[in-house]
Amino acid sequence: MVMAVNILLVIDAIILIVFVLLQSGKSAGLSGAISGGAEQLFGKQKARGIDLILHRGTIVTGVIFFLLAFLSAYVL
Repeated sequence: MVMAVNILLVIDAIILIVFVLLQSGKSAGLSGAISGGAEQLFGKQKARGIDLILHRGTIVTGVIFFLLAFLSAYVL
C-alpha cells in the first residue's frame, strides 16, 4: 500500500511539473508580477483553449498531490 501511494505521488509530481512548465507566462518583471497577480486573482484575465486546460490540470494535479502526500504520511 505504501509503495503504491509513493509511486502515484511521484507520477503526480512529474505531471504537475509538466503542467506548470507548459503554461505561458502572464507578465514579465516585478511590476508584472504585482499587477498580473492582482488581475489573475480578481479574474480580469480569462484563460482560453490550451491555457484553460493547463490551468485546470494544474489545479487538479496539485490537489491530488497534497491528498497523496497526506495519505503517504498517514499510512507510514
